[in-house]
Amino acid sequence: MDLILLAKAIVLGVVEGLTEFLPISSTGHLILVGDLLDFNDERGKAFEVIIQFGAILAVCWEFREKLWKVASSARTSAISQRFILNLVIASIPAMGLAFVFGKYIKAILFAPIPVASAFIVGALVIFWAERRQQKVILSKSRIQSVDDLTPMDALKVGLAQCAALIPGTSRSGATIIGGMLFGLPRAVATEFSFFLAIPVIGGATAYELLKLWKNPVSLSGDFTWAIVVGFISAFISAFICVRWLIHYVAGHNFIPFAWYRVVFGVLVLVSAYTGLVAWSN
Repeated sequence: MDLILLAKAIVLGVVEGLTEFLPISSTGHLILVGDLLDFNDERGKAFEVIIQFGAILAVCWEFREKLWKVASSARTSAISQRFILNLVIASIPAMGLAFVFGKYIKAILFAPIPVASAFIVGALVIFWAERRQQKVILSKSRIQSVDDLTPMDALKVGLAQCAALIPGTSRSGATIIGGMLFGLPRAVATEFSFFLAIPVIGGATAYELLKLWKNPVSLSGDFTWAIVVGFISAFISAFICVRWLIHYVAGHNFIPFAWYRVVFGVLVLVSAYTGLVAWSN
């Protein structure tokens, strides 16, 4: 058994789980860490797609009561029907653009330097959104929970999510910060981002798995064990992260994540400029 490969799988699984739902970009981190670990070939890309589903299962487990309530009352409850409709509406813009332009985005932007640049730009947006949020009187907001969202609110968040097609931007960051800019309370924007991850990332994972099925890579031997280990690592770390973030947003803002993005992005750019790290193009 290749212990080095398993170690890489654990590291990437933890990175996926910890970053998927924070506004710091899981795709960006996977690109950078995968590049450092020399795990960014076709098998590495297949690995990243599969372990994403582990993070999604963590969300499904954390919100299992809400999801079961919606599913069981979908035929009779107007609230549940609107919740489902909102997820569909919010999912369409990004999934549509990804289907049309995904191949070109991966060919041009899935590299360390564009990712690092997006980290910094995304941080500036977070600073702006948090400053604006302080001026909004949330106690008077008509929205107090995800059940209060209208289809128009969902569409606005869905349009904001399109920014996440640029690696390094962050899907969760785009939906949360976008929701805040459109007037949603931070906690509601964060919770809706969790739910929105299920159809968006689940659909993207299914699409990538279909492509892998048509053009399979080697999933035998040690690599199979690497997938299992990475999947479990992603599930556990994502579950911990989701639990923590729910409590964090109750009394904190996202400014620390913005500073993290700036520092991390600058370090990557400086290391590339000085030749300290031979990042791939």
